[in-house]
Amino acid sequence: MTTIKASCPSCGEVELTPAEVALVVCSHAPLSYYAFRCGTCTEEIRKPADDHVVALLVSGGVPAQVWELPAEALEPRSGPRLTYDDLLDFALQLGGCDTLAALADAPVASS
Repeated sequence: MTTIKASCPSCGEVELTPAEVALVVCSHAPLSYYAFRCGTCTEEIRKPADDHVVALLVSGGVPAQVWELPAEALEPRSGPRLTYDDLLDFALQLGGCDTLAALADAPVASS
């Protein structure tokens, strides 16, 4: 059986089986990572996985879970960041607005 060596920040080097490692490969490479639970401290460890690490783990029998980053996540943003107060104001406005509820109760027009 393949043994995968990784390191825990608290416990040092650990040995894992392919079943103990999760590999997540993203279409936007900097977001790819692998994760495992340390057998000593039981902490979940997550580390970045570049192309080389991905190739090594896959060749060692770790299945890759692939996901696509939505294009919207990489779009440039402008304007100020939302604050906690902005979010609270939005939630309060939603609570006081019955427009959506009224539309949901409205009869559907037939063609």
